[in-house]
Formats: sequence, C-alpha cells, structure tokens
Amino acid sequence: MKKRSVATLIATLVAGSLLTGTPYPRAEAAGADDAGGPPPKLGVDLDTVTIPELQARMADGSLTSSALTAAYLWRIKTVDPRIHAVLRTDPTASRQAAASDARHRHGGARGPLDGIPVLLKDNVNTRDMPTTAGSLALAGSPPDTDAALVTRLRDAGAVILGKTNLSEWANFRATKPTSGWSAVGGQTSNPYVLDRNPCGSSSGSAAALAASLAQVAIGTETDGSIVCPAGMNGIVGHKPSLGLVSRAGVVPISAEQDTAGPMARNVTDAALTLSVLSGGASDGTTRPVGLRGRRIGLWRLPSLGPEVDAVMSRTARKLRAAGAEVVEVTLPYQERLAELEFPALLSEFHRDIDAYLATRHGPRNLAELIGFNRAHPAERTCFAGQELFEQALAAPAVTDPKYRAMRAESKDLSRRSIDETMAAHHLDAIASPTNPPAWTTDCARGDNDVIPSSTPAAVAGYPSLSVPAGSVGELPVGLLLMAGDHQDGRLLSLGAAVEHRLNAWRAPRYLPSVGPDAIR
Repeated sequence: MKKRSVATLIATLVAGSLLTGTPYPRAEAAGADDAGGPPPKLGVDLDTVTIPELQARMADGSLTSSALTAAYLWRIKTVDPRIHAVLRTDPTASRQAAASDARHRHGGARGPLDGIPVLLKDNVNTRDMPTTAGSLALAGSPPDTDAALVTRLRDAGAVILGKTNLSEWANFRATKPTSGWSAVGGQTSNPYVLDRNPCGSSSGSAAALAASLAQVAIGTETDGSIVCPAGMNGIVGHKPSLGLVSRAGVVPISAEQDTAGPMARNVTDAALTLSVLSGGASDGTTRPVGLRGRRIGLWRLPSLGPEVDAVMSRTARKLRAAGAEVVEVTLPYQERLAELEFPALLSEFHRDIDAYLATRHGPRNLAELIGFNRAHPAERTCFAGQELFEQALAAPAVTDPKYRAMRAESKDLSRRSIDETMAAHHLDAIASPTNPPAWTTDCARGDNDVIPSSTPAAVAGYPSLSVPAGSVGELPVGLLLMAGDHQDGRLLSLGAAVEHRLNAWRAPRYLPSVGPDAIR
C-alpha cells in the first residue's frame, strides 16, 4: 500500500472538481451570525459545494471555517428537528474552526480537511462527547480516549461538528429492529419522505448529509450499514477494504468485517476523507477518471423489485453511452454465504463487545448488557427484542472448530464470488442496486430490508461504493460498485466517473408522506 497512489487519485479528482464544477444549480448558503439572528450569505450552495471548492475559497480569504461551521450549526438547529439525525453538537466546534482560520491565514493549513465540518456516527469514541451506540447503557461518561480515526481527523484540522444517531448497537440487537431508532436518539427520518426509513445502521450520518447538516460524515459497516443508508438517502458512501481504516475505539460487531468509512454528497469528498482516515494508504494504482473501455458487470438482483430493475436498466444505458462495456453477471455462492455469515457474527460479537465494554463505564460484558436492557423500559419503546444479544451469549466461542470452519469458508466463498466473476468477465468493477425504495418506518413491523448486494464485499473485506443512480418516485436508489481487495483507489476513480455520468443527485423535499402510487 502506497500513499502516493491516493495522492495521485486525489489530485485527479480535485482537478476535475475545480475545472468542471458541480452539475447542479448553485444557491447561496447561510451561516449564523454571532448574535444568533438571521444568517448572512456565504456565496456557496451547501448542497453541492465540494471540499476543493471550499478550500479554494478559504485559501483566497473569501470564506472562513468559522463561517462555514456556523452555517452548518444553523442548519442543524433549523433543519434537523424534521429528521432527528444529529444527537449532539460539539461545544468546541467554533473554537476548532477559529484555530483552522488562523492556520489558513498563516499558510499552515494541514491538508484538504482543515476547517471542514465532520459529523461522527455515535459508535465512534470521542473523549469529549458521549459515545453511546444509541444505548442508554453507555450514556454516562464519555470514553477515556478518542478513536484512532478521530485522532487522524483532529490532526488533519477537521472540525468535529457533533455525533449522529444510529440504529442502536448498529442494528445488532433484535431480529426485527427498526433502522434509525435508538433509545438515546429516537427515530431518524428519511429527508426525502419523512415517514420512510433511512436504512441502518449509519442512519443519522446519511440523513444528515442528505439534509446538508455537515460537509462529510463518518459511518461504520459490518454488512450494508454504510452503503444502504447512502443509497436510501441519495448520497455517496464508501466501505473501505478491511483494515484500511483503524477499528480502534469503534463499538464493534465483528473484527472480521467491521470498518469505518466516509459518507459524503460527492465522490471527491469521500476520497479526500478516506485519505485522512487511512493515512493515505491505498492499492498502489489509480487511473484517470473516465468510462470509455471500462468493463462493468451488472448484477441486477430482480428481488428488489421491477422499479429498481428499471433504474438499473437506465443506468446501464447511460454507462454504455459513455463508452463503458456493461455485461450482465450473477455472483455465485450467495445462498451458502447467507447461511454462514450470521452464525459467525454471533460468536465474534460476543468476543468483541465484551472486550469493548471492559473499556467503558456501565455494563462490563454482554451478559450485564442484556440485564440492563431488561431493567430499563426506555430501551424497549420501539421494539422490545434483544434476541441477537441472547443468541450471541449462547454462541460457540471463537476458539470452537465449527466457528473457525464457518468463518474460513465464508471468507473464501465471498472472495471467490467477486474474484472469479471479475476474472471471468475481465471486469473493472461489479455493479448492483444498493437498496430498494425506502420502506415506511414501523416499530411494530420492523425493517423490510432483505438487501443481498452488500454481502459479498462485506464478508470478503473488499471495498464497495454507493453512488446515486436515480429514484423510484421520490425515493433514491443507489448503484453499488465493488472491486477486489484494497482496490479502493481504482473504485473511487471509477465511482467519480459513474457519478458524473449518471448525474442522479437531487435535493430532498422533506415530504411528510407519499402514497404507494407515488413511488412507481
């Protein structure tokens, strides 16, 4: 892995962003003034502005991080009550921004994220704010130290704006959870249609970006928890290769699959954020942005419905018109993977959550956590179950030969499913629908989220990237791109070209509801 490759990728993406601009109408953004009154104009559209454009403005003195941070804090105050994506803001955010402004004035900016407001999913440790994983069990004292990725963000000069809501315990508590709900934060809504679900578990991070409450956000994924919320909220989400971003200080499900990753409104910002989170590590190869001659395998997944399949058909036509070769593929071994993944995760969760809880005040292990939930009715106000906790407590230890065989087979089959498909068809990437149209949020029913597209890359530890592909009525649908191990740079380059060609992003309208006919 070489830092130079990410630098090359970023230079390419930044140049494209500054030369071509964004393909969307521009509007003036507002930043709150010191008196808390009507905000002044900043001259940028927070929906569409990219980090390179913001840095160019900060470099020439026409924008400050203080004004940008104030603008986002104003939006959180005025917009977030509709969607409940942000749990808390950092009381030091304005001071962080002022320090960035001083560095910019004296020519000492630390890089592309210096002065850029970032929201963190609330399962990422912060020493100065609570980190709860959405649970009242962790709502007391903050962790003693920052997560390693937070240290990287602070060292890069990013402004830590606050923490976002999530599906409690990253959706690994009950068999029928409701994504976007936690006992700490309540229910996060989808900004496009407010009675629709934001998907999980990085629900608040995705909804906050769709509503332009920060420039970028951090999510985490075990299987689908970055990319599904990204697709369902019409933004970009990158699940990095396993190990590219440190897991230290992140509330775990499984060390064999967990990773944090960047979420943004465009691929350029996601790539810049990844460069900070990973310390510049990548696959060693990058290519110029462009689609001509690229071979993409389309895995249609008709189980997600005819409306989503129609979006995929339109996507394939657009990519072919740009010179890409799109061939239809079917990934093998998926039924067996579905049988293997969940039992392995149960054993890993018991091991990893016990280790994490031992570092925090509150329940010291999974058994105590189960007891806490039984004793606190507020943990059961949306759904009562904690069946996954109970199953994990009884699961075989990770030293058990049966567990080891399951994990080894699942890793082998997931990697072969991608590697063999790419080799057989000479592909640059595999594409599939990220998500179905958002379902209505219903605590009694739970989620309706059988979404197989994220599993191969998640179990393999390979990178995946969701970019907006289109909509079914008012509800966004993403295109999920997958590639081989540590090919994050290649995938982001291709994703930027796909994003530019599809040009599918549109701002949410915060509709209260839509009828069933409105999504067809």
